[in-house]
Amino acid sequence: MQIARFTFNDFQENTYVLYDESNECLIIDPGCNNTFEQKTITDFIADNMLTPTMLINTHCHIDHVLGNRYISDKYALALYAHEIEKKVLASQPMVAQYYGLYYDPSPDITGVLEANAVINFGNNELKILFVPGHSPGHICLFHQKSNQLIAGDALFKESIGRTDLPGGNYDTLISSIRNELFTLPESTIVYSGHGDSTTIGHELKNNPFFR
Repeated sequence: MQIARFTFNDFQENTYVLYDESNECLIIDPGCNNTFEQKTITDFIADNMLTPTMLINTHCHIDHVLGNRYISDKYALALYAHEIEKKVLASQPMVAQYYGLYYDPSPDITGVLEANAVINFGNNELKILFVPGHSPGHICLFHQKSNQLIAGDALFKESIGRTDLPGGNYDTLISSIRNELFTLPESTIVYSGHGDSTTIGHELKNNPFFR
């Protein structure tokens, strides 16, 4: 499995495209919010002759859903996320207005991803980890074969997701990371929703929230 990262919008959010030799791909947290950003990701998909099969949100904060409508319409994809995130998604037009952002409202969540579910695409599978705290229905996606984790905004390099937004809870996030992420192999590469990648081992040793 290969992972391509694109950093989009004013929040410097990381969008990911996961793909393999089958040429199927998943699009996770599309933050593309202007024609240049939209062209960047669609050109990559076209240039690599990929076929998108799923659109997934790790959670539904505004910076992670700005491109949902465009990607959904472009590739005729349903939106997958945890069911709890439906309320979060419904509030994003108001959030976009607050920030003065253009936002073509996202399609509704019609594909529900539950804890421990397995997603299959191409020759690979991803396990859904339920990691609430930053957002009430936050999920991460773990590729066990290569020890790679799409972490959304749960865990960052030497930091964690903020918990002061509606639905956030600090104690819940700390518990989620300890129980769901820090139990993964230390070699696991963590691809976060913002900033550089890290590893579970690095965070066990260096993350100030867990000293």
